[in-house]
Amino acid sequence: MTDDFGYLNARVRVRRSSLLPENFFQEALNLGFTDLLGALGETPYAEHLSGDDLEAVDKAVSQRLQQTAGSLPGLVGGDAREAVVLLLSRSDLNNVKIILRAKENDTPAEQIKAHLSGGTLPDSIIQAMIEAPDEAAVAQALAVLGHPLSGALRQAVSAGGDLAEIEVALDREYFENLRRTAKKLDDGFLQEYLAAEIDAVNLSTAFKLAQQGGVSDAEAYFVKGGRYVNEGLFSRIAAGETGAIDELAGTPLEPVIAARDLGELERGLRCWLLDYASRGAFSADSAGLTAAYIRAAEWEAARIRLLARRAYYNLPTEAVEREVFCS
Repeated sequence: MTDDFGYLNARVRVRRSSLLPENFFQEALNLGFTDLLGALGETPYAEHLSGDDLEAVDKAVSQRLQQTAGSLPGLVGGDAREAVVLLLSRSDLNNVKIILRAKENDTPAEQIKAHLSGGTLPDSIIQAMIEAPDEAAVAQALAVLGHPLSGALRQAVSAGGDLAEIEVALDREYFENLRRTAKKLDDGFLQEYLAAEIDAVNLSTAFKLAQQGGVSDAEAYFVKGGRYVNEGLFSRIAAGETGAIDELAGTPLEPVIAARDLGELERGLRCWLLDYASRGAFSADSAGLTAAYIRAAEWEAARIRLLARRAYYNLPTEAVEREVFCS
């Protein structure tokens, strides 16, 4: 099996052509649930739709994402395959965090599912984590697969850390694995994208800490490897000086500096990373095109889930509009 990104990217270009156009989402924003099902029935999701309720949409989204992005590791071997698996497991990291936060806030299962998308975890493991009574049980469910994040999660939970400490332990484990792979591949774009991801994680963590009243040892929550968010800036934002983010003016992170609360920041960072990843689409022989496609496919899946819930529960468009569009 080839370990060459040139071959994989040729296959990815074909799959990119089947991503839904932006006007689909513009039109879907105002559709009722029945009409949304009809619209999906005119897309590649049609072959996966086997019902007319919200669960049917969720299953179709999961199956389509597995068919397109989830199957990519099977097309390549060696270090390239490891890189693709890690790019996919970025969503595993996000999904585990979402589930852990939901347990702390007693969020209903249905609301949790609305925000989960992508990754390498089968639905049975996701469901087991959602139903798990506590963080230790979430770690146990993840360990069943021998997932790369399971050891870090189990250790952090056993140490009795708070949610922020657990999330940082997961971030460090994930990014260290990706750093090693990018170095082995000598992949310039993957290394740049990794630094962008770390900057985004550090900004998000700093805002969370500030929201919680700040901490005296902010550096314990800092993930090394970013480019524009240094430890000093991180510590100041974490201490409550959220206006310090303005120092990122003139850097690639400038689009997010207007944020003054966590929700606004995370929406901005999501769109910034989508844009950053899209630059990899012009790379013919690196992980860039694959990274861009995985991001785009997962974003498509997340948007459909949110639009389906808006339509199913007859919510006002404003309830999801900011989460579904980047401009």
